Amino acid sequence: MTTLARNKKATHDYEIIETFEAGISLLGTEVKSSKAGKINFKDSFCKIEKGELILYNVHISPYSGASIFNHDPERPRKLLLHKKEIRRLQSKVQQEGLTMIPLEIYTNNKGLIKVKIALAKGLKKYDKREKIAEKEYERRIRKQQKYENI
Repeated sequence: MTTLARNKKATHDYEIIETFEAGISLLGTEVKSSKAGKINFKDSFCKIEKGELILYNVHISPYSGASIFNHDPERPRKLLLHKKEIRRLQSKVQQEGLTMIPLEIYTNNKGLIKVKIALAKGLKKYDKREKIAEKEYERRIRKQQKYENI
């Protein structure tokens, strides 16, 4: 499994509740560009429309080796999940007010490009501060232990 891109802001802005693996429908130039790692997740999200899971605001840069038949970098992309999984996601989003966000894009053992999506709950500003304070505290403890062992 090779990670092509990771959504670093996701764990900072959201509390991850559950993750799923989904296939993604890409064009040929998008595949080449994404395998080169030219993906940006800024403000990306997933939405269910007409029984299909769609990925929005993921920027896949145009492939430099392509001619005029290049793809639109910001186009919505269809994610591939079973209908049962999509219905389950839809019910959780509607009932609990959760959000679906992409966490990372990677290739599996067969070379297929997959997207790890998450059901997430948005963090409030004070939650983010608490999280940062906890990380800082843990960092200090590790640093002290390191110096005590020397």
